[in-house]
Amino acid sequence: MVKCLWNQEIASQLPLGVEELVYRSNLLGTDRSVCNWGGGNTSMKTVETDFRGRDVEVMWVKGSGSDLATMKAANFTGLRMEDIRPLIEKDEMNDEDMVAYLSHCMIDSNHPRASIETLLHAFLPFKHVNHTHPDAIISLCCADNGKEIAEDIYGNRFVWVPYVRPGFTLSKMIAEGVKNNPDAELVLMEKHGLVTWGETSQEAYEKTIAIINETEIYIQERIQEDKIFGGQKYSSLSDKDRRSILARVMAVVRGAVSDHKKMILSYDDSNDVLQFVNSEKAMTLSQVGAACPDHLVHTKRMPLYIDWDPQNGDIDSLIEKIIEGVKDFKEEYKAYFDRNKHSGDQMFEAAPRVILIPGLGMINSGKSLAMANVSGALYHRAIAVMKGSTSLGDFVSLTENESYNVEYWPLELYKLTLAPPEVEFSRKIVFITGGAGGIGSETARRLVSEGAHVVLADLNLEGAEKVAAHINNTFGAGRATAVKMDVTSEAQVKAAFNHSTLTYGGVDIIVNNAGLATSSPFDETTLEEWNLNMNVLGTGYFLVAREAFSLMKKQGIGGNMVFVGSKNSLYAGKNVTAYSSAKALETHLARCIAAEGGEFGIRVNSVLPDAVLQGSAIWGSKWREERAEAYGIEPDQLEDHYRKRTSLLVNIYPKDIAESIAFFASSKAEKTTGAMITVDGGVPAAFTR
Repeated sequence: MVKCLWNQEIASQLPLGVEELVYRSNLLGTDRSVCNWGGGNTSMKTVETDFRGRDVEVMWVKGSGSDLATMKAANFTGLRMEDIRPLIEKDEMNDEDMVAYLSHCMIDSNHPRASIETLLHAFLPFKHVNHTHPDAIISLCCADNGKEIAEDIYGNRFVWVPYVRPGFTLSKMIAEGVKNNPDAELVLMEKHGLVTWGETSQEAYEKTIAIINETEIYIQERIQEDKIFGGQKYSSLSDKDRRSILARVMAVVRGAVSDHKKMILSYDDSNDVLQFVNSEKAMTLSQVGAACPDHLVHTKRMPLYIDWDPQNGDIDSLIEKIIEGVKDFKEEYKAYFDRNKHSGDQMFEAAPRVILIPGLGMINSGKSLAMANVSGALYHRAIAVMKGSTSLGDFVSLTENESYNVEYWPLELYKLTLAPPEVEFSRKIVFITGGAGGIGSETARRLVSEGAHVVLADLNLEGAEKVAAHINNTFGAGRATAVKMDVTSEAQVKAAFNHSTLTYGGVDIIVNNAGLATSSPFDETTLEEWNLNMNVLGTGYFLVAREAFSLMKKQGIGGNMVFVGSKNSLYAGKNVTAYSSAKALETHLARCIAAEGGEFGIRVNSVLPDAVLQGSAIWGSKWREERAEAYGIEPDQLEDHYRKRTSLLVNIYPKDIAESIAFFASSKAEKTTGAMITVDGGVPAAFTR
């Protein structure tokens, strides 16, 4: 049952007009079983004063590309009703003419383009109109016997409209259907959704919820849990086994779906997903088609179903099925495009957006984690619809051509143009060691600002989580994640990369940055101090790079490593034998990996900073006192000492290192590997030679 969220105390405090429409819209969009992400539309008709001081009737309608759950007043468009009403006398009107005409009806040219379904709202004689995509209603509208069931539920209170793509024709059909049925309380749009109305925002909202629940009760009374989707064919693997297998296969999936453009992945093993993928009819039902036209741009017409037995199949066979399945899916998608394309159409990525695997769940892909999650959220809705439809009759969907004409519909594609443009590190997954520190956190912010998703690995989990939280609050949820990792622990390194794979699908860039530093005269350097430097700065960099190298090879889409070395990688500093030796090891390790990685498209370069005191845990430790003692100065004189010894007379900050890391990680350096950049202000003794 859908919960009624209307709060009269809140509603009564809202100013009359668009703000009450915002409130109603947000309530409808908050529950995704009522309205899809980005889908549905709402309107209200008011009287406004125009620029000449005249009272004019205005319809406020959702702007194209907005989401009901989060939209604000600025996302609505105001249109003059006296300009729109004459359109209903026309016999036909194509999409281009409709959009052009409505642009002239706007009361403010700065408002967003009006919803695709503006005329649906305008042609209905009601003050408040809602168009939604409730699971229960679409279950009814996607059942082969839906109209007959509707008569059983609503009697003569509904108007049934056969499937027509949104636009002028559908809007006029709905208006005429309502006009011809004085008892009508709702419109059912075949294979699409619901239209309801009211004389107040509250009445329109509560009518929508009441109609949905009336249908929901009817469906629930007919669901037989043991027979849903034909009953269960497979059993789910344990939570531990699911994650273990997914950690191995998601990189393979990511490589397979990223041949054209890189994709970010998410996975979902919720109960409803597992119930569906494990069922007898999952393979057949999943290939019928989309549960709602609004799904198509984000989920494609159908998912890829992997026919794998989780109880008897092995992981190698699963990987083979995934590789072959994605290949076949892309070939069929290209054929689907060729069969239905119009002049000027440009094909999207052919790879699947939804992959279903018995025993494991669902893997989703998208240009970002947010969009991968949208694909997943929409397929949750599809599962709910199929559950309802098959409890009433047989699930039906749009024909292939109808699906194509929505998926590649210019008015639908226009919404995609409203998204921010992709930038340098869009679709890239970055793994940063020492992510809580000054250089690590600054690098994370720098790369995320240009589209990256980052994994912050650090012994200091609390610090890494704070950095991740700041990034997510600034750039959007899910852009950063933190994981505790000791670079000297092979098990923890493997677990951290599994975390990256399960969170985003794999890795594209690693920044080997974890560090420490000690200082002592050579003859006072203990074996413990020597081993500490070698373990963290040598073995640690080796373990992280080796795990990343293996993962990048598995993905098969190249990769990029940036090692954060030191001026001491080149310069034999006084009283830092262990540290300098380990730092020299790092840069040579990077060159060795670069020599092997070239054939796999894996680049490896090093950035050599010096004296980055700001935000550094190392310089807040005993190291500061040790270095000051080595130079015969006081600790608080170090910054000035380091500045004066540089050719450029400058201090070095984390953002300076982050810029060089960003350069090596970017397309600007795509033909550079095995190289080093010094970022030390120009220390002559450390000039590369």
